[in-house]
Amino acid sequence: MDPTSHQRHPASMALKRPPAGADPADARGAPRRQPARCRHALQTVPPAGATVRRMLAVLAVALGAVLGGPAAAQGDYPSKPIRVVVTFPPGGSTDVVVRMLVPRLNDRLGQQFIVDNRPGAGGNIGLSLVAKAPADGYTLGVGAAGALSANSSLYAQMPFDVQKDFQPVAMLAAIPFVLIGHPSVPARTLPELIALAKARPGTLSIAHGGNGTAMHLSAALLAQLAGLQLVEVPYKGSGPAAMDTLAGQVPLAVVDLPSALQQIQAGRLTAFAVTSPQRLPQLPQVPTVAEAGVPGYDSTGWFGMVAPAGMSAASVARLNAAINEALGDPQVRSSIRNLGVEPAPGTPEAFGRYIATETSKWSRVIRQANIRIE
Repeated sequence: MDPTSHQRHPASMALKRPPAGADPADARGAPRRQPARCRHALQTVPPAGATVRRMLAVLAVALGAVLGGPAAAQGDYPSKPIRVVVTFPPGGSTDVVVRMLVPRLNDRLGQQFIVDNRPGAGGNIGLSLVAKAPADGYTLGVGAAGALSANSSLYAQMPFDVQKDFQPVAMLAAIPFVLIGHPSVPARTLPELIALAKARPGTLSIAHGGNGTAMHLSAALLAQLAGLQLVEVPYKGSGPAAMDTLAGQVPLAVVDLPSALQQIQAGRLTAFAVTSPQRLPQLPQVPTVAEAGVPGYDSTGWFGMVAPAGMSAASVARLNAAINEALGDPQVRSSIRNLGVEPAPGTPEAFGRYIATETSKWSRVIRQANIRIE
């Protein structure tokens, strides 16, 4: 029966009502009717199937919000392109290594990693952008030892707090340095050079890649541990420092390996020692500073990836795994080592501990050497 028929024909319904006391089914053979109030009540109740479907839909939404929301969001990372702020100019070793990793990360994570070079202020400019970005994993930064460990002691004011504003993601690579000299320097080994410097205090100049750089701090650490008085000469980069040493403009320099390797191998520069804790495969005959007579010396440049503090642990772990996988690729490792750089995969936790250790170490060196950058 049409549930709205009583609304269309109220008069006919009144004529068909059976006499008092009679069975409603006896009236002209009409079927038994429900009271009007029951028919109205039935009209407001939807079909059972629709009710069940509506209840299931509401339940699914509620369960998704309570149980599946965060997990689904983490599992979907990344779901859009990722900006990687590199705190060095294009073409440098840090920039080149990052660009080597990008194609592997694109394939592994299914999104584009876009390199954004933001050099300046020892890395502070680029990392300040990262510190202010949302902690969703779509803005990352690649910083070096300066910005992530030394700058807090070098600069009177910093635009960020490394420990509070960043989440370590992954160490990327280590950059060993080499102590070189012009062939006119009357020394061929580090002990001979130390003896010469002590015999001529305050007269030997040593070039480096710029005030506050890891090369500058490497020279300062050598002077402190060996008890030397050297005249530091800052340059705008490792390359110019190596070139002026080759030309005889300065007698000594601390530079990165690519800047001097060919000239060392050709015999046009003297390599006294490497600053890393182990010898380098490119210069197996050159000792470390520590084994050549300065125990406890260890100064290695490095760089790694950080995110704004608060990035989810699941997203950090996913990104770290992809980076370590890329660094472990034989072709990538070979290409990185050809730059004079050593791949350094590891966990976010290990990278965070390393940053803290380096910060404490360089704070002491900077304070003792009274190095400040205005």
